[in-house]
Amino acid sequence: MTTPPPDSSSSAPHSGSHGGHSDAEALALGALGWILTDERRADRLLSLTGLTPERLRHGIEDKSVQAAVLEFLAAHEPDLVLAADALNVDPAVIIAAHRELSA
Repeated sequence: MTTPPPDSSSSAPHSGSHGGHSDAEALALGALGWILTDERRADRLLSLTGLTPERLRHGIEDKSVQAAVLEFLAAHEPDLVLAADALNVDPAVIIAAHRELSA
């Protein structure tokens, strides 16, 4: 009798594309969701990035918007560390995703 392969859906984050979105894009979306859970942090995001609520709603699939979200976190280490913890990734993963989306 053979043992079935382990369920990969519960493992660590995968590399590559899923459903048309890269891991960096998915991370940016998760980061934005985390940012928006705190009104003061969300207001700071808008203030520092120049993004508007409308631009976020209608342009979140735009890599430049995603890069701006991750750059916002990368520029403020306390938020970077908190976001990384909430998203269950190393802060370096957020930095790398920002670089990927900015390229």
